[in-house]
Amino acid sequence: MSLTLHTLAPKYGSRTKKFRIGRGHGSGRGKTAGKGTKGQKARTGGRNKLKLKGLKQMLLSFPKNRGFQSRYEKVAAIPLKRLASFGSGETVSLMTLRQKGLVNRVDRSAKIVGGGTIDKKLTVVGVAVTAGAKAAIEAAGGTVK
Repeated sequence: MSLTLHTLAPKYGSRTKKFRIGRGHGSGRGKTAGKGTKGQKARTGGRNKLKLKGLKQMLLSFPKNRGFQSRYEKVAAIPLKRLASFGSGETVSLMTLRQKGLVNRVDRSAKIVGGGTIDKKLTVVGVAVTAGAKAAIEAAGGTVK
């Protein structure tokens, strides 16, 4: 069969005839127009805001998560006087702080804050230090890198 103008046709099923609903009994979709019998969904303007009633139970079942969680991790603050567990000449780093139990296993950073004096010579490496704590460590003969 050759392709000519009079044989052109759309693919079967691609063009369906529009079904006109609510046009009497003889149309095949008369009376209730395929909407069943009565109820909010059968009415004009129905079906809106029905989803909100179904959502209510779902929203009530969710846990009440309040506030927010910062994406920045909290820095573990260590008072200067807690470094008394270190011996003179030791190095203070995040790993040694974990070994001594001054910092939790999950903490990624720590900061030594003032709050007392220290009389041991310590070397602080890879740990943040406040100005007051730095002055106290250097006064005791230690260094901060």
